[in-house]
Amino acid sequence: MSTTATLAAAAAAASTPRISVPAFRARKRQEPLVMLTAYTARMAELLDPHCDALLVGDSLAQTIYGLPSTVPVTLDMMIAHGAAVVRGSRRALIVVDMPFGSYEESPEQAFRSAARVMKETGAGAVKLEGGQSMAPTVAYLSARGIPVMGHVGLTPQAVNILGGYGARGKGEAEYARIAADAAAVADAGAFSLVIEGVVEPLAASITEAVACPTIGIGASARCDGQVLVVDDMLGMFDRTARFVKRYDGLADRIQQAAQGYAAEVKARTFPGAAHLYGAPGAA
Repeated sequence: MSTTATLAAAAAAASTPRISVPAFRARKRQEPLVMLTAYTARMAELLDPHCDALLVGDSLAQTIYGLPSTVPVTLDMMIAHGAAVVRGSRRALIVVDMPFGSYEESPEQAFRSAARVMKETGAGAVKLEGGQSMAPTVAYLSARGIPVMGHVGLTPQAVNILGGYGARGKGEAEYARIAADAAAVADAGAFSLVIEGVVEPLAASITEAVACPTIGIGASARCDGQVLVVDDMLGMFDRTARFVKRYDGLADRIQQAAQGYAAEVKARTFPGAAHLYGAPGAA
């Protein structure tokens, strides 16, 4: 491709408007919303044409850093990856997770953290976990120009209280509490709501009850959209949750490629003449 064509393509990409928070919210009961996680510029570039939103999830704890849970993730980590995803994307709404400890203390703390995320990444929104107890914080942020995506049901940052990653809402009391959590966060001004790891009838009921679009993950096909961790979707890990569908076996293909590379290096067949400069037979 010529330099002129490259510049033209870049200009066209730059002129493509991002999906806005109001446009995302307006998709309630319309064509399902598509969301995947992304943590790097290149992955964002590849996913962007196919997604309405890219979530810079604190799941990077496990997928990028090999941590046992999302609890150790810092605000600086989220900002660094959020900025990379913004740079790599053009069309999708970019949502950045607020990590554990960056927003729970008070609405004021949440605003300071979220303002840093918005200013230092260029993202369009933040996401935070929690139900009725976090509704005042959602309202506080929304009133001050920070769009908030809520997250109810199985909330990974609360794994130490929940006692694990099992499905939620099986008992009547928990079912009612999660429904109330969803209503509170939606009423407080969340523009969208992730529902994770709950029994299917509960997710469907919440989707019907709230005015904002719901994004399911291990929830219901009747949600207004779906999200998966991209590494799970691509088959990068041997063990995944029940709700994950693998669309590729990328881990196997990476291992095969590495095996082929290692064999050629050991046999001295790589690099060949086509990969060298100034060697006999090189172009």
